Amino acid sequence: MTAVFSERLRTLREGNKLSQAKLAKLAGTIQTNINRYEKQVNAPPHELLLWYADFFDVSMDYIYGRTDKPQGINYTFNPKTITDNTEMQRFVEMCFDPRSSINEKLKQTLVQLLEEETK
Repeated sequence: MTAVFSERLRTLREGNKLSQAKLAKLAGTIQTNINRYEKQVNAPPHELLLWYADFFDVSMDYIYGRTDKPQGINYTFNPKTITDNTEMQRFVEMCFDPRSSINEKLKQTLVQLLEEETK
């Protein structure tokens, strides 16, 4: 556990004007535990860290000090183009509910769009 980590936990709590006791109650723990996490005496369990991230709407990257951006590190995702027609159709099949009345038409349209994209 690092100083940045503990500081982030304290800053998130104080930034939302929560006492350690109030945060502990919301998180389902006790005030002493929150104090220990913020003072680097103990490390919080993984489940509590996920709760912190969800409750304060920040990323785990931010809590762990990997970035100063609360929303986290933005990765660039560049998926490979699907070139195999069979692979495309298998992908499309997974996307649609077979019980839908418009299912077949949607699938055909998507396959056509994907085929045009690969030309």
